Amino acid sequence: MKKIMVLHGINLNMFGRRDPAQYGSTTLKEIDEELEKLAAELGVSIECYQTNHEGEMVEKVHQIHEEEVDAVVINAGAWTHYSYGLMDAMAILKVPVIEVHMSQVHSREEFRHFSIFSNIAKGQISGFGVRSYLLGLRVAVDIIMENGKEHS
Repeated sequence: MKKIMVLHGINLNMFGRRDPAQYGSTTLKEIDEELEKLAAELGVSIECYQTNHEGEMVEKVHQIHEEEVDAVVINAGAWTHYSYGLMDAMAILKVPVIEVHMSQVHSREEFRHFSIFSNIAKGQISGFGVRSYLLGLRVAVDIIMENGKEHS
C-alpha cells in the first residue's frame, strides 16, 4: 500500500481557534480525520505529523527520507516563507511534494506571497480551507499512480 506523509507546521495545531475568518473553525484533529477517511477511500495509508519546533520537523523529514514514503503533503505554516533549514531538508526527498495552505496566501500580507518550497514542490494548493488538504492528497495519489504506470 502506498504511503503519504502529511506534515503540519508551526501554529497549525491552533486550527479551529486561530483566526477563524482565515482558517475556519475546523480543528487539526478534524482535518486529520478527514484526510484519513479520504486516504482509505483512495486506497493509500497516511501519517499525519505536526510540530511547532523547526528542528523536530527537519528530523521528521530526514526520517521520511529513510523510510518508504511515496509522497508528502505539507502545510509548513509560516515556515513556508523563511525556513531555509526546512527547505534544505525537503530538497533531500526524492518523492513528490505537494504544498497546501488553508488560506489564500496570495491575497494576504505580501510576505506570504512567496514560498521557499516553490522549487521543490510539484505545486501549491491554497485558499480552499480543508479542501486544500484533501485536494493535495488527491493530487499526491494521482502523481504516485502516474509514476507507477511510467515504471511498469
